Amino acid sequence: MTAALDQALTWQQQSLQRVSRTFALTIPQLPEALRVAVGNGYLLCRIADTIEDDPVMPWKEKAHWQELFLQVVEGDADPAVFAEGFGAALSAEMPAAEHDLVRHTADVLRITHSFSTNQQAALARCVRIMGTGMAEFQQHTSRRGLADVPALDRYCYVVAGVVGEMLTSLFMEYEPRLRPQEAEMQRLAVSFGQGLQMTNILKDIWDDWARGVSWMPASLFARYGCDIATVQPGRPDPGFRQGLEDLLDMAAGHLENALRYTLMIPANQTGMRDFCLWALAMAVLTLRRIAENPAFASGTEVKISRQSVQWVVFLSKFMHRSDGLLLASFRAGIKPLRRTALAAQA
Repeated sequence: MTAALDQALTWQQQSLQRVSRTFALTIPQLPEALRVAVGNGYLLCRIADTIEDDPVMPWKEKAHWQELFLQVVEGDADPAVFAEGFGAALSAEMPAAEHDLVRHTADVLRITHSFSTNQQAALARCVRIMGTGMAEFQQHTSRRGLADVPALDRYCYVVAGVVGEMLTSLFMEYEPRLRPQEAEMQRLAVSFGQGLQMTNILKDIWDDWARGVSWMPASLFARYGCDIATVQPGRPDPGFRQGLEDLLDMAAGHLENALRYTLMIPANQTGMRDFCLWALAMAVLTLRRIAENPAFASGTEVKISRQSVQWVVFLSKFMHRSDGLLLASFRAGIKPLRRTALAAQA
């Protein structure tokens, strides 16, 4: 290992602590070789997210930077040139941790390009689909929301489902016992990612609304006589509440598939299981908070507490080898969210 790569790895570990509370908690549970690849994959996705999240930058400019970043990941453009150019264009309103991440693009890519050919291909595929997909959706963002549930599914795929596919490819590379189940796990990985992304979307409804954006499927709410473009935080609408209940049910169905995915990981790979279980359990708890307080007006009102996170960690370490205990615990946790029978959904 070169000194430059060693320094980049040290920086990557520190950066994860700054840009994501959840992943800073879950990634260290993975086996070391997998931890480095997953952490690097997350930072690549975080750079793509940073391009999307800039509240000032026009969508055409975002599309340009997404394309250039993909060229960087695939080794066809200089990461230093990207970092300098995009860093200068990035809004001052973006968090300091995001600016720091962009400045260290070359360090992120130094690690990326140290991986195996298969690992690099999985990471590049994820960035390609995510970047082009987000650029597509950026053209039409408004408080009018997405057209329908299929549009929501598509959005969730390009920002999260594809991440599930990337992680599964990395898991297969590390744990050969998973390979006979690859097709099924890749299918469930997309659903897993959608469950987590829908949880974030529902939690952040009003934070997104404040910046003029909605990811709600308008036709679903219209079914209940609710125009999603006119709904405001703190002003309960019966139709909005019914639509919200439908989305909670859908998200819970995807999290059922997330549990199926997790239980396919060998029980002795407890780090890999914990990585999945902690994200899954925190999503269930967040959805329950939303269900208990459907009139919430800010994401902070439904954010789970540190004590809840500590309980997730404790219970996971107690149960992570037992499929029976995990299934029973999950069914008890998800029950208040489901309108339909507990049956896996694709």
